[in-house]
This record gives sequence, structure tokens and C-alpha cells, in this order.
Amino acid sequence: MGVAHEDHYGPWTMEQVLALGEGRGQRRELMGEALLLSPAPGSKHQRTSSRLRQKLDAAVEAVGAPAEVLGAVNVILPDGLFIPDIAVVDAAAADENPVNVDAEAVLLVVEIVSPSSSGRRTDRLLKPPYYAEAGIEHLWRLELEPAPTLIVCELENGRYVERAVAEAGRTTLIEKPLPVEVDPGALVRQRR
Repeated sequence: MGVAHEDHYGPWTMEQVLALGEGRGQRRELMGEALLLSPAPGSKHQRTSSRLRQKLDAAVEAVGAPAEVLGAVNVILPDGLFIPDIAVVDAAAADENPVNVDAEAVLLVVEIVSPSSSGRRTDRLLKPPYYAEAGIEHLWRLELEPAPTLIVCELENGRYVERAVAEAGRTTLIEKPLPVEVDPGALVRQRR
């Protein structure tokens, strides 16, 4: 039986958040003991996520990496639970638990920056230190506004360092953790 978040006040535990189950149209994440709620992503966000997942999945196949490309999976961190838009995880860990993945099994997280001011703050400022503390080696942040831009970061000395910036209208080869050619504008562009 799930616990309704409307009936719960005060600090949250990982177990309580996971007991909420899947929220229709809402993501539930845990930062420390604080429950974060965010609405389901819009069509532009979903289109972009789907296309980037396809590119990453093709890269996994091309190099024969023992990895899975997952969308919106629970990533268990030392001090929280986040649901990145995309995660590339160790294949064995993905098979072991279809609901959660421990951070040590995550090779890459991708956050597609939400359009709201609180979403932008969460994706740009709040989540990266938690991912870094968990030791997730690669973080990509895809900005949709004002123009689609992919910021590629790698963990160095406990914090993320920008390694590349892919801009709309130009195909950029990103080599780590998987070789992928990306034009952020093509990921976002609506089909005609």
C-alpha cells in the first residue's frame, strides 16, 4: 500500500518515497530528506529525450558495451534519489533491479533542463553536486532555451568540469563515455 504525499509532513526517507509508487504525470525525487515534485515533461522535452536515448543506445550497440540506456529510472544516491532524464547504466545492474539503480552502476546521467525557474535551478545547480558526491563519472546537461545546447561534463576531483559544448546546427563528436555525434538542434526539431 502506498503512502499519499498529501498526508505526509516532515522529513522523507528513501523507503517512503519508493512506497509512493509511480506517479502519473509527476516525478518524485528525494534530496536529503526533502521530497521534490515535478510535473511530467512536455512534448519538446520528451522528443529530445527519446532522440538522445536512441543515439546513446546505438552507441552502446556499436561498441558492444555491457550497458543499458534508460529513461527516467530511479538512481539511488548516498543522500537522495533522483530520476535523471536519461541514464546509461551497467547492464547487469539494470537486470538485477528493474526499479532502482545504485549510483555506482551509472556511467552517465543526462538532465534536460526544465523550462520553469525552479526546474532550471534544480537541473543546473542542485543535482550536479549530488551526482558528483555519488561518483557518477559523466553528466550531460541539455539546455533547450534560448537555443539547444549540450554541455558535456566529466567528474574531476569531486566536481564536474566542462569538457565540451555542442551547439545547435553543428554536429559534435562526444567521445566519453561513448562515442556519439550530436546536433542538439536536430534532437529538438519538430518533424514536419
